[in-house]
Amino acid sequence: MTSKEVKSESVKPYEEKEEKKEQVSSMFNNIAKYYDTLNRVLSLGIDKSWRRKAIGILKEDNPQNILDVATGTADLALEAERQLKPENITGIDISVKMLEIGDKKILKQGLENVITLKEGDSEHLPFEDNSFDAAIVAFGVRNFANVSAGLKEMVRVLQPEAKLVVLEFSRPTMFPFKQGFNFYFKYILPLIGRLTSKDKKAYAYLYESVQAFPEGQDFLDLLTDIGLKNTSCKKLSLGICSIYTATK
Repeated sequence: MTSKEVKSESVKPYEEKEEKKEQVSSMFNNIAKYYDTLNRVLSLGIDKSWRRKAIGILKEDNPQNILDVATGTADLALEAERQLKPENITGIDISVKMLEIGDKKILKQGLENVITLKEGDSEHLPFEDNSFDAAIVAFGVRNFANVSAGLKEMVRVLQPEAKLVVLEFSRPTMFPFKQGFNFYFKYILPLIGRLTSKDKKAYAYLYESVQAFPEGQDFLDLLTDIGLKNTSCKKLSLGICSIYTATK
């Protein structure tokens, strides 16, 4: 495990002695009913285009059985269904409250026969080896209690030559956008999130977890270390987030 992985895994939402996994679950349960609205407002709606671009990468592969890890309220799963029209999408998440909201969205669109959501842990996926022909995760790897273990589990359940697509926040480097965005991300966004969701730490944790995450080449190296090939990184919106892809 690299020092950057250790740093990422040591960042927790709260100060309590609970393990990161339990804290992340509690945090998302706390903010679940505000999550989608805050995402739209705080990202100015750009998060929708990020998800579209991430899923668009899989069009040429035409996957039919997709795993969405850290599915949350199922936005990425729903985007995958819209673009790819696969036979099955399975979403898994440790937050029951987030999954309840996701299930309501799926039922509203009449997609319960295509998209199935399950409560579960990214480090112990309840699926057989080589079960899926694509795996996706948006803004979730940062929250893994053990980054390598979660990624290795996704690799385990992927079929040979199947693709992994990871959408995750990154840190802009271009002056003066970097400075302006950091101020917004560190001070303004947590304030809005705190006032809206009533959770004092959730959106401060967002900033802290992004700062600690092994992004860019460090993350690509991690993907290579766990046995993936054809790794690539595409930065979006001046580096606010990145799409990582790799093949088993």
